[in-house]
Amino acid sequence: MADTNYQTDQNNNRKTPIGMIALSIILGAVLIFLIIMYFDQKHKMIEMETVLTEEKDSLANELKNMVFAYDTLKTNNDTLNASLEKEKNRIIQLLAINASNAQLIKKYRSEITTMREIMKSYIVQIDSLNTRNKMLAAENIQYRQQISKVQNTNVQLEREREQLTTKVATASVIQAKNIVAAALNKKRKETNRISLMESLRVCFTLRENAIAQAGQKEVFMRVIRPDSLVITGSPDNLFDFKGNKMIYSEKRMADYMNQDLEMCIFLSNTGDFITGNYSIELYLENNLIGRTTLMLARK
Repeated sequence: MADTNYQTDQNNNRKTPIGMIALSIILGAVLIFLIIMYFDQKHKMIEMETVLTEEKDSLANELKNMVFAYDTLKTNNDTLNASLEKEKNRIIQLLAINASNAQLIKKYRSEITTMREIMKSYIVQIDSLNTRNKMLAAENIQYRQQISKVQNTNVQLEREREQLTTKVATASVIQAKNIVAAALNKKRKETNRISLMESLRVCFTLRENAIAQAGQKEVFMRVIRPDSLVITGSPDNLFDFKGNKMIYSEKRMADYMNQDLEMCIFLSNTGDFITGNYSIELYLENNLIGRTTLMLARK
């Protein structure tokens, strides 16, 4: 009986090391498998992290390029400029997000795709506006050229009109011809002696002028002494000439009918005449229409 128990214990002791060895081998194999799996997973995680980092950097570069692209988009449209600034700020905010997993990276990519499409639409709008602005600028240049041409034409026409007006005004001036001045004595005989002189007579003819305005005309006569003084009966004898007031010696009304009209103007001797050569001028409608001279002697 004792021998049987001893044999059984021997058998059990022999089995125990074999079982432990087998278990150790299994555990070792599992451990090795787990170690391999761990390093494999770690390698995959490193690769994934590298891929995610590269993707994030790539997206960040795309965003930076888009910010630069928005900076280059220029337009004169205030509303469109405000929209461009809003989208650029949205990109800058997206750049500040620290995407650290695949889900965020995917969202990142989706946002960028949307923004890129928005930017393309803005580029199309700006190109359209720029094209339209160029067309408007070209039209504006054309209109300015046309306006300049019209203005030049108007200036030329105005110049021609002024020249024509001047010619008409010059041509419409009624001139005096056959001007003859003579000193008269009491018997209405001509004399050149101041002592015998009673009056001065100046006769002339208003020339025929078909384009002059007919009607009552006022002719002013100035008798200028050798010392340049104008003989006049009153200091109030004034008439307008080229914007100035001038003294006249005598005047006379004439009924002018566009034909030659002979007339005379008389000036009484009030003691103002002196020896010497006199200049006699005739004025009509703001124009000097003729002049003559007269020599008076003392004896």
